[in-house]
Amino acid sequence: MNYDLLIIGAGPAGFSASIYASRYRVKNAIISENIGGLLSTAHKVCNYPSETEILGSDLAEKMRVHAVELGAEIIMGKVSEINKTVDGFIIKAGDKELSAKSILLATGTLPRRLNLDGESRLLGKGISYCATCDGAFFRNKTVAVIGSGSSALTAALHLAEIANKVYQIVRGGELKGETTWIEQVKNNSKIEVIFNTNIVGLVGENKLAKIILEPEFNGQKELAVDGLFVEIGSTPESEIFSNLGIEIDEGGYIKVAKDQATKALGVYAAGDITDGSNKLHQIITACAEGAIAAGSIFKYLKSK
Repeated sequence: MNYDLLIIGAGPAGFSASIYASRYRVKNAIISENIGGLLSTAHKVCNYPSETEILGSDLAEKMRVHAVELGAEIIMGKVSEINKTVDGFIIKAGDKELSAKSILLATGTLPRRLNLDGESRLLGKGISYCATCDGAFFRNKTVAVIGSGSSALTAALHLAEIANKVYQIVRGGELKGETTWIEQVKNNSKIEVIFNTNIVGLVGENKLAKIILEPEFNGQKELAVDGLFVEIGSTPESEIFSNLGIEIDEGGYIKVAKDQATKALGVYAAGDITDGSNKLHQIITACAEGAIAAGSIFKYLKSK
């Protein structure tokens, strides 16, 4: 099927771009494995205008409905290949082969891993990268969160509503997220913050039983936990696009111009995957970049 624009990624940037593209009467579709991306894993969103407090998954669903009502088509699947043609691009996703005059890369980021022995084996057996998704499995249990940013803080607060005890393990000497979240974590009696500490090992066969800390905590190297939630940041999902001739910085982020164009003609990028918006990776900046990209793509298509 032929499109004016194919948007790869169904997060805030992708949905925003689709909404604007549809209003420009640019025929578009969104390709993604999931709805919302990292937004759908957020326990609470409290800084998006008009929403005092909302679940990330609920906000993602609102965006999806808005985009679809304006005419966007959503194609569920993983993009496996993108090839440049004379007139545009051929994208393979699952068993589908789609063509487009332009593409927008908006796949966002993936959770960063600890890269410890047993981490993959214990995934879903005590180790998780999403407190919102998996927190309910740890009711009245003891869990740990590693990380110091806002995502780690909100994960700890969410888990404190479910678990009996939450250890927040911080590699450095301070919490680095939003001031509001820091205050709430410090005032929550269920959360104990352990500073200047690393997790260097995992103990457990069929499920996680303990984490190994360095240095020791309260004279013990091992800390018994039922679950470990990894919130140490994310990495851009840009590797699949390297054959397009785009430019990527040392952190893996796609370099974009002020109109969200990449170095490759007809290829634009928006959201957390880019080096734009001063790398302030927020929902509102992703939406802004998506809107800018749609306007730029509209002008590009008109000029052809």
